[in-house]
Amino acid sequence: MAQDPVFVPADAEANKETHVEAGHKNTAVAEVDSSQSDTSSQRATQPVPLSWKLASVVLVTCIGFGSKWSSGVTGAMKSTMKKELNINNTQFSILEASEDFMVTALMMLSGVVTDRIGGAGAMLYGNAIYSVGSILVAAAAQTRSYKFMIGGRVISALGDIATQVAQYKVFSSWFAPNNGFASTLGFELGIGKIGAFAGKASANIIAERTGDFAWVFWVAVFMNIFTNVMTGVFYWFTRLANRKYHGIDDPATGEKLQEKSKKLHFKKVLQLPWSFWTVMAFSLFQTSTAVVFLQNATELAEQRFKTSSITAGWYSAVLQYAGFFVVPLLGVFLDLFGQRISALFFCGVGVFASMLLVCFSDNVKGTAASFGIFAFSYCFGPTTIIDSTRTSMWDSTVFGSAYAVKITMNNAMNIIVRVVTGRIQDADNNSYDKVTIVYVILAGCSVVVSLGLTLISWKSIDLRHLQWSRSKRIARGAELNERRELFFGVNKAKNMRTSLICFGVLIALVLGSWCAYFWGVATGNNG
Repeated sequence: MAQDPVFVPADAEANKETHVEAGHKNTAVAEVDSSQSDTSSQRATQPVPLSWKLASVVLVTCIGFGSKWSSGVTGAMKSTMKKELNINNTQFSILEASEDFMVTALMMLSGVVTDRIGGAGAMLYGNAIYSVGSILVAAAAQTRSYKFMIGGRVISALGDIATQVAQYKVFSSWFAPNNGFASTLGFELGIGKIGAFAGKASANIIAERTGDFAWVFWVAVFMNIFTNVMTGVFYWFTRLANRKYHGIDDPATGEKLQEKSKKLHFKKVLQLPWSFWTVMAFSLFQTSTAVVFLQNATELAEQRFKTSSITAGWYSAVLQYAGFFVVPLLGVFLDLFGQRISALFFCGVGVFASMLLVCFSDNVKGTAASFGIFAFSYCFGPTTIIDSTRTSMWDSTVFGSAYAVKITMNNAMNIIVRVVTGRIQDADNNSYDKVTIVYVILAGCSVVVSLGLTLISWKSIDLRHLQWSRSKRIARGAELNERRELFFGVNKAKNMRTSLICFGVLIALVLGSWCAYFWGVATGNNG
């Protein structure tokens, strides 16, 4: 049966050439004997069939659906939780930031470990820990204990830390840039939006119909049980796949894609390329804008639309996730045509326009329009950022660590923004009139960064290749290899200094977020 030439590894080609030469020198019988003796080595380099790759995507997507469902619950329940737990906006922000705090403390270590042990193993134990945390959160809701709920969120964060990196690490080892990675991301994130929509839209309905908001969190526990079952199936699937198939190469550069390494690569982690850090600069502002806005969208809809929490939950869920069908299409587009920086710029401008409407148009029409623009524009963010992160790297073996850097940075920024906006909102009598100014500033910064990326890409191939299509990337693969050799060769010392400076800024951001978190804990209870 013919194989797709895109996925044939270099070793398989070498074996093929060896057998051809042997055929010229030996008899047909000897050739058959030779091929039989090399059966095990051929199997070891046999490329993974497309059907197996698609099966892995489906399994990871099922896992993501359950986790995204749970993640959509808390934001939708903000007004209800403040009432039932007798807390203010600052205390609610601390509850959300508790998970962010654990991520900033442990995510980097988790990324390095995931690169070592592989994504499937990390997902298995991570989801188990997350489920324990979700049970504690549900119990805290049942007993109406705010401090107990913080403890539960911390435990669930330990599991979430392991799983956030793991699933994308798996994708990076099965698909190369411009060769299925973005399409896979798009499909998984699109289904994840449906899961988040289901959780957010149903949360207040469950709370009202059952008469106890704790049932919302118990339903989340049941969803986590489903997630654990699917994770177990995926772990078995990947072990079977690793025994049967090996040797996936990047069709453009020939780089061998791997799910796990033989050792921990701390030095490589400290040598991430400058193009990677420019993508992080965009994510720093855009992702934080989106996360904090989504946290407060339901309550904002309640105030602006003057409606119940159930109706507001439906409004915010529909308007925020209605663009779920765009995400898979975007993934296919990025794989075929590239244009990642252009997509980032479009996302930044769209979210900025949305935040301007939220800030300066407090009527029903203006708020509805801002939600609609946000829903569509935000669809261009996560897939493009993750795909750009992967494409900007010269060594895929530390992609898990690189993605951990992104998550650490985003969560550190989220803590600062959440605590600050919570205090602003409390001081403004729970209004969204002043706090939305912060949203505008953050979104405006993402536009400035994306414009800078566009200008730099015209001059530097290290960033410009993020715009390349599949055919162009394959055609210019040798040029990419040359840049990679320069990065690890002549320019190694310079690149190391640049990366260490960026890591220094990241550490300062993390320490600043910890100060904001503990300041919020110290002052929030008196708010």
